[in-house]
Amino acid sequence: MGKGGGCVPSKKKLPEPTTIVDESPPDSTSNTTAGPDPSKNLRLFIVFYSMYGHVEGLARRMKMGVDAVDGVEAELFRVPETLPDDVLAQMRAPPKDDSIPVIGSPADLVSADGFLFGFPTRYGCMAAQMKAFFDSTGQLWREQKLSGKPAGFFVSTGTQGGGQETTAWTAITQLAHHGMLFVPIGYTFGAGMFKMDSIRGGSPYGAGVFAGDGTREASEMELALAEHQGKYMAAVIKKLARG
Repeated sequence: MGKGGGCVPSKKKLPEPTTIVDESPPDSTSNTTAGPDPSKNLRLFIVFYSMYGHVEGLARRMKMGVDAVDGVEAELFRVPETLPDDVLAQMRAPPKDDSIPVIGSPADLVSADGFLFGFPTRYGCMAAQMKAFFDSTGQLWREQKLSGKPAGFFVSTGTQGGGQETTAWTAITQLAHHGMLFVPIGYTFGAGMFKMDSIRGGSPYGAGVFAGDGTREASEMELALAEHQGKYMAAVIKKLARG
């Protein structure tokens, strides 16, 4: 010990650090991030619930918009029905088109590059059938399997003040917990977003349709907005895939 109470450094020469060379072959199963395969189309899942066909009409037109963009293909899926057949009959709900499959499992979402979720409103929020589907994605949430994937919404309401905006923005919480990216359409539809000469569903949050008492059909303007949203989301997916 010196006068100051400190340690006296040793005069012995310290050994040189050893360099370890790993000559083992690379692990082919290591978790590496690979870019998208240019030979395969990007997949956009349009997942919806539709009781009277209004949301389904938007979904079909939306698919046309997606499929018009090179390198992206849309796939339509229904979420499972939660009401029994006798209740649906009392509500005069028409039979569903079997050509659109019910999504097999929440785990199927992992294979998609992006999503458009559609649903009718129930008091300003998504219908219970769609909420039940999101509630079933708990394992995906736990593992954050959908984080970073883009998603948008489209809706149907019975009246003009029935939730064209609130139905979409109250659904954003589902995306937030999954770490997904909400993609609104804003005013990218151009002049069509400002027309006031006719009734039109839709908002900056996404496409929409007014169903009225269930007998009103979507107008051409509402369908055109849905097609635009499909094209817009497809373009966003391509940009994100390019990194």
